[in-house]
Amino acid sequence: MTRRIVRTGLQLALLASTIFFLVVFVDNRYRVLPTAIHNHLPAHHPGFVVTDVKILQCSSLNPFSKCAINEDNWHRIDKDLYLSRGFPSKAYLHIRRKREEELLSNDELVLDVHVGLTSPDDGKLSKYEKWESRSMGIWIKRSHKRHLSDSSKAVTGLDVLFGPDAADPRSNWAMSKDPLPLKVTRGDPPEPRLTVRNGPALKVDPPVPRIRKDGKFKILQASDLHLATGYGKCRDAVPDSYNNGPCLADPRTLDFVERILQDEKPDLIILSGDQVNGDTSPDSQSAIYKYSALFTKYHVPYAGIFGNHDDESNLNRAQSMSIMDGLPYSLSTAGPSDIEGVGNYYIEVLSRGSGHTSALSIYMLDTHSYSPEEKKYHGYDWLKPGQIDWFKSTSQGLKRKHKEYSHIHMDVAFIHIPLPEYRNPDRNQYVGNWTEASTAPAYNSNFKDALVEEGVVMVSCGHDHVNDYCLPANNKNGDPALWMCYGGGAGFGGYGGYGGYIRRMRLFEFDMNEARVRTWKRLEWGSQEDLEKRWDEQIIVDAGKVVTGM
Repeated sequence: MTRRIVRTGLQLALLASTIFFLVVFVDNRYRVLPTAIHNHLPAHHPGFVVTDVKILQCSSLNPFSKCAINEDNWHRIDKDLYLSRGFPSKAYLHIRRKREEELLSNDELVLDVHVGLTSPDDGKLSKYEKWESRSMGIWIKRSHKRHLSDSSKAVTGLDVLFGPDAADPRSNWAMSKDPLPLKVTRGDPPEPRLTVRNGPALKVDPPVPRIRKDGKFKILQASDLHLATGYGKCRDAVPDSYNNGPCLADPRTLDFVERILQDEKPDLIILSGDQVNGDTSPDSQSAIYKYSALFTKYHVPYAGIFGNHDDESNLNRAQSMSIMDGLPYSLSTAGPSDIEGVGNYYIEVLSRGSGHTSALSIYMLDTHSYSPEEKKYHGYDWLKPGQIDWFKSTSQGLKRKHKEYSHIHMDVAFIHIPLPEYRNPDRNQYVGNWTEASTAPAYNSNFKDALVEEGVVMVSCGHDHVNDYCLPANNKNGDPALWMCYGGGAGFGGYGGYGGYIRRMRLFEFDMNEARVRTWKRLEWGSQEDLEKRWDEQIIVDAGKVVTGM
């Protein structure tokens, strides 16, 4: 009797499973289930799908010429494909998109997008598919099989990036090999490139930085990359040629960064501001994606703050951060909205192994841009009281949790514009090059004192490209209590000069076994010995305490 019951139960389970998979299979092909049930199936990706693509051109001299489609479901990508270099012409990419549940029987889905002079038809299309021509060499593959909206074949997003070196780091996105054929009336061709997402937008969980098994953790500070839209133009390059040809700013900058990634294998990259060069980057998104694609290639987590040039183009700080936040391997985030600036946050580096205890805290703070009171305080802006209060309350709130770490926990910080104390009022001995006057703000909001009070052992900045020194700052007792470092300028799109400055980057290695911090710099150009050398290597923290002369 028991055996019969078990056999009957197995048969019913097998029958139910067979029916379930048959229904799912049939629904995937013919949409037989109600939307409410269909949307919960594992193969389904609810959201928008693209049903058509167009480019509209207009003239700024013709008041009746409009670069917009005033119909339902059409969405304009708000980037002039000419980047304002085609006067009087402008052009914008438009996509028609619908939610899957709104698709009608006569709607056709876009399955692929191609850019070229001739049709990409290779004779392998199904009877439901066809290639259709659009303006500017765009070809779209469409199908009237509505069920394909559930598969990874359906196009769910289109975007535009610019330049021959454009890259897209996002998952599920692929960029066209050829640019749209545009003729401009001034400047270099913008080379707009379509980038296409097939299937659903994938959620990317940020990586969790962790001390390595050997108890060490290495940070690469890449400061002042000054990337452009397109190759950019080299400034004060040493030498002024590259790879037996002219110096191209962004390829040379990113080649330098890539070499250091290969040599040093950092666990985290800190971008300490001016990643984007506002004057030469009319599309900031394209510049951001270039460095992100490189870091993603090497699977290295990174975190960024802004400098005074990052928001001088088409995106403000909040818009740029919304792009950075959510990219693969990015730890960047806007931080609290109720304090001044965008990008005030902290990163916890966890202890080695699988534990959840913090070993190292990294504070990132927005030093803003230019002085809001230029006549009274000439130059650059300063950290605000709300930011300093946030830092102090956050630090104090984390201290109890940090005591759970089995070794000595350490705190460090990164900013873009140097603090007034970088001018060395204590007359301490520094290590490295002090080549230009520090352009710290004229107003002192006393953030250095807050760092010392909270036990931060090191702060490092960017901004002054040809300074790369580390300087100890004293506490109220006159003892060294905080190291203040410069990262050194890395990017060829920013200034150099001052007698032949060679681009460089700074590294910090944390040995949590000894609570020791070691720092050095690497150069972009020189002899093989110069390129392999750790310049100005020194120990700045030992047993969790600031030390000098090591």
